[in-house]
Amino acid sequence: MTIDEPTRTATGTASTADLVSQAAAQISTLVRDELALAKAELAEKGKRAGVGGGLFGGAAVLAWFGLGLLLTLAVVVLDLAWPLWLAVLVVMVVTFAVAGVAAMLGKKQLAKAGTLAPTDTIASVEADMQTVKNAAHRGRHS
Repeated sequence: MTIDEPTRTATGTASTADLVSQAAAQISTLVRDELALAKAELAEKGKRAGVGGGLFGGAAVLAWFGLGLLLTLAVVVLDLAWPLWLAVLVVMVVTFAVAGVAAMLGKKQLAKAGTLAPTDTIASVEADMQTVKNAAHRGRHS
């Protein structure tokens, strides 16, 4: 006898023990499937968060270089070498502009990731629980 072939009583219906066994097997399968769904959802969101974090890290590195250039500019201005500081000023402005663009892109990627909670899986589990409750309620009233 397998789970698909329950023992039939004299009236032709499955016994309570067989039905409980089937329900346990189906719930076990359902839980495994929901865990697999949650794992896949978290992996996708983790990748998005990783890209956003990487872009923020890139922005931080560029901002650090910008700070170095700002310090270089201060030295050059003190040295009163006009063409040199003008060149450093232009490079510094461009570096900060690139850092700003990278930061905005990183922020957008992190916003796309949304919350790290597996919202699709949570909704699916809630729907499964409601289905089980409805079936149990129908079973009591039939």
